[in-house]
Amino acid sequence: MGVPSGGALLVVGDVVTDVVARHRGPLASGTDTAAEIRTLPGGAGANVACWAAHWGCADVRLLGRVGADAAAWHERELTACGVRPRLVVDPGAPTGTVICLVDADAAAERTFLTDSGASLRLEPDDWSDALLVGVGRLHLSGYLLFSESGRALVRTAVTAARARGVPVSLDPASAGFLADLGADRFLALVEGVDVLLPSRDEACLLTGLPDGVAAAAELSRRVPLVVAKQGALGALVARNGVVLSRAPAVPATPRDTTGAGDAFTGAFLAALLTGAEPGAAASEGCRAGARAVERVGGRPPALGDGSTPTTADSVRAG
Repeated sequence: MGVPSGGALLVVGDVVTDVVARHRGPLASGTDTAAEIRTLPGGAGANVACWAAHWGCADVRLLGRVGADAAAWHERELTACGVRPRLVVDPGAPTGTVICLVDADAAAERTFLTDSGASLRLEPDDWSDALLVGVGRLHLSGYLLFSESGRALVRTAVTAARARGVPVSLDPASAGFLADLGADRFLALVEGVDVLLPSRDEACLLTGLPDGVAAAAELSRRVPLVVAKQGALGALVARNGVVLSRAPAVPATPRDTTGAGDAFTGAFLAALLTGAEPGAAASEGCRAGARAVERVGGRPPALGDGSTPTTADSVRAG
């Protein structure tokens, strides 16, 4: 079965500041642990948008909410990656911040300390149906589901997209937050979503099944298309309770696994917008994920071909 193609990609989700600390071995409690520390732009929604643009999607738009403290910096960084950001500046909350602890001796596995700040304060008033003009796909960051205002925005955006025939995808975003929300509640909240892109852990959590393949198949009975990211095992594509294809992982030497799933999602959606079938799009996602883990931080390199990015569009919340 073919997939809709063409049009812009609209991403709605989190824009945060990442403080990435790469250390070797266990953290030394009560004293110093040597680390390489960098402050970088991040956020699952923003990372997906940047990787989609990097992977060839010509028109990528992002709706997010930030604090006044870092709004200009995030706007510049997104624009430099080829994304057209529409950043709502929150009058009362700072930009979200995530401290990413990356163990360089353990396959670059990471642990997050998260202060969501303004990112989870997106609300229906930040939405306009005009955002969907020219849009071929809408992607929602699962972090939106972890606040009441975000859940209301998801309902508003999904309703508007479905009324216009725009397919909607969502990435659950965080197994830890998802466990707090609850599987049944999550599945009720994503009703109307066309594509779900969970990690293996998230798929198992949502179904209660310990096997990643069985979990992906079971989830596809609830959501029309499930693309389950399996890390070093690649990705699974499932529909109607059946795993239809497997995309192999691409060999890589990890430096930082932050944003690897976001890179997969961005490249996957960019490929779908060119008319690729889900299996082929998942292979593109695996390629992007491999490239991402070899970089520090969750973003691809900024545009370096001399092209002029589209001017960003910022708004201020009252």
